[in-house]
Amino acid sequence: MPIEFHRREGIFRLETPGTTYLMGLAEDGSLGHVYYGPSVPDNNMGYLMRTGERPLGPWESPRERASFDDVFPFEYPAFGGGDFREPCLRVRDAQGAESCALRYEGHVIRPGKPPLPGLPAAYGGAGECDTLELTLQDPVLKLRVTLSYTVFRDTDAICRSARIENAGGGPVTLTAALSASLELDNEDFDVLTLPGSWARERTIDRRRLSHGPQGAHSLRGISSHQFSPSIILAQHTATQERGLVYGGTLVYSGNFLTQAELDQFERVRVVLGIHPQGFGWRLEPGESFQTPEAVLVCSEEGLGGMSRVFHDFMRRHLIRGQGKHRPSLVNSWESFYFDFNTEKLLDLGRAAAECGIELLVVDDGWFGARDDDNSSLGDWRENTGKLPGGLRRLGEELGAMGVALGIWVEPEMVSKDSDLYRAHPDYAMTIPGREPALARNQLVLDLTRREVRECVYSQISALLRSAPIKYVKWDMNRPLTDVYTPSLPPERQGETAHRYMLGVYELQERLVTDFPDVLLENCSSGGARFDAGMLYYSPQIWTSDNTEAADRLRIQEGAALIFPLSSMGAHVAACPSHINGRVTPFETRGRVSLTGAFGYELDITKLTPAERALIPVQLEEYKKYGPVFREGDYYRLASWAGNGVYDALMSVTKDKSLAVVVFVQVLSRTNCRSLRLRLQGLEGPALYRDTATGEVRSGFGWMRGGLLLGPFTGDFVSKLTVLERVETEK
Repeated sequence: MPIEFHRREGIFRLETPGTTYLMGLAEDGSLGHVYYGPSVPDNNMGYLMRTGERPLGPWESPRERASFDDVFPFEYPAFGGGDFREPCLRVRDAQGAESCALRYEGHVIRPGKPPLPGLPAAYGGAGECDTLELTLQDPVLKLRVTLSYTVFRDTDAICRSARIENAGGGPVTLTAALSASLELDNEDFDVLTLPGSWARERTIDRRRLSHGPQGAHSLRGISSHQFSPSIILAQHTATQERGLVYGGTLVYSGNFLTQAELDQFERVRVVLGIHPQGFGWRLEPGESFQTPEAVLVCSEEGLGGMSRVFHDFMRRHLIRGQGKHRPSLVNSWESFYFDFNTEKLLDLGRAAAECGIELLVVDDGWFGARDDDNSSLGDWRENTGKLPGGLRRLGEELGAMGVALGIWVEPEMVSKDSDLYRAHPDYAMTIPGREPALARNQLVLDLTRREVRECVYSQISALLRSAPIKYVKWDMNRPLTDVYTPSLPPERQGETAHRYMLGVYELQERLVTDFPDVLLENCSSGGARFDAGMLYYSPQIWTSDNTEAADRLRIQEGAALIFPLSSMGAHVAACPSHINGRVTPFETRGRVSLTGAFGYELDITKLTPAERALIPVQLEEYKKYGPVFREGDYYRLASWAGNGVYDALMSVTKDKSLAVVVFVQVLSRTNCRSLRLRLQGLEGPALYRDTATGEVRSGFGWMRGGLLLGPFTGDFVSKLTVLERVETEK
């Protein structure tokens, strides 16, 4: 059984295909973390809670209750006793006191996985997964906390969340309500996070775990460019291929905290959840609060093994549109910016049709009076001066060419210079008496309010019904400031940021439900909301506004630590780069983009004949090998961010019949011989043929002997290598 309770030992056992997760009950009913790691058959492992060591347990020496709390490995730690590490739960009662002590009340084991109302979450039916709902209660506050654990039969991921219910007679306020905690002995861990900024998101930062709290956070109302809502602990010696690694990510897109804390006794507490700063959720009697979901992974196969578990989990149990057709596309933004009309777009469409591109996306500038970024957000109707006949005419004429139509929208925003703002200035999120802080000369709509959500959705849905639109790029171009809503009383303003995020989720849920044939791609100034919460609604996210190939190698490598390649919008962009002026070959730009959701971010009518001739070649490669990257196993072979010279990755189909390797020599080396690249993930005894050279070797030969590449002359040189398994007669 994937989940069991062993009453004699007081042990809860969760079993995935390759890992074991154990929790134990102390004599006073405290729930402690016992073990999480590679599979073990034993249940008598409660000794790992160390309750027999000093300080003595409270049942032996009540005078040391606080000392016991200071060291006990609480499965869901609460603030107010003697546990001074980061808690998951802080509760303020009607007297203003903050104290909570949780004790075991009961549990139930269910087949399948129930949804989390209003929140994105993993899914799985009976036979695919099982869920433990373990209830704790504070006997004084009558506060009930139900911890939910889901284990899957086909992946080593574990999903966790908490539902907190006020079963008492008076109101309480949650001042912290995180999703999960994990207690580990420090095994010489490094901590990895993914910091960055606009146009350089998700840089891998690896450093030694030291005493005190370390991790990632966002207080911007979005998961942010600056950090990903993820955290990784890896043994210092762990590599891509081997070593013990723990990873955690939140299925959430707003303010978050992911933190590891090394304490005085060399224990590590990892917490993941909504950031407590600025958070306060009032619970009246009978009300409950549901935390977002956290996903935990453990692997002994290094960072690569952890990544492959996350990828499989998200593709099978989180991304509902994973199987949608991912059309090749051309986006108008770096083609024209705001300077376009119907004829320019149709010319671009004709060129796309000639090359075999399937979709044209009309980016910013098609609506209201939008000729720059100073007006019209909120007015989601066609600018008929630019587009006579509107999107219907454009879509129909493109459709006659065999090219589908997509559009860009930014539904969460409003411009002061817009009809919507002039009619409803109160719809913008502002603080009474204060001048609101603008960003990109725009304000955020107060999506905590139902009437505002209805206004937005009625416009967007009417638009999608009025024209043959097959793709929507949903952008969000600024952080939240002036976080206040008149829809809540003063004592509930701490709920605003989370209620805003719930409003966004509601809108996107309605969109994908009402328009199941429309492909949704999320975006937030590039990658400011690249998280598992957004992936629940859209199978792909615009990875970064930086489309320059060499920079994208770093950005996509960081994202791939947690997120599948299928989720990354990746386009061949104009050259010299509009971001940094770098010049890279068209062929290399195509190969860097091949590994994600493929497209073009340039005016293909202005390419040279040689470049134009490469587009059908690239599209054919995407058609043939895109599924390998989208659905296969990912292996990171080399990192330009690490070695400063070259980058390499490969993907292998699940049946190991086909492998595709992308190599980029970013900087040329003088007077050097060829590089030796050891491949991974192949079936050892099987024979594989290099489709370009005809060379045949065993999987062991390619993995242990390796592939020789180069020497190459010049910077930004790339090579695509395809290995096919040779079927031998039996």
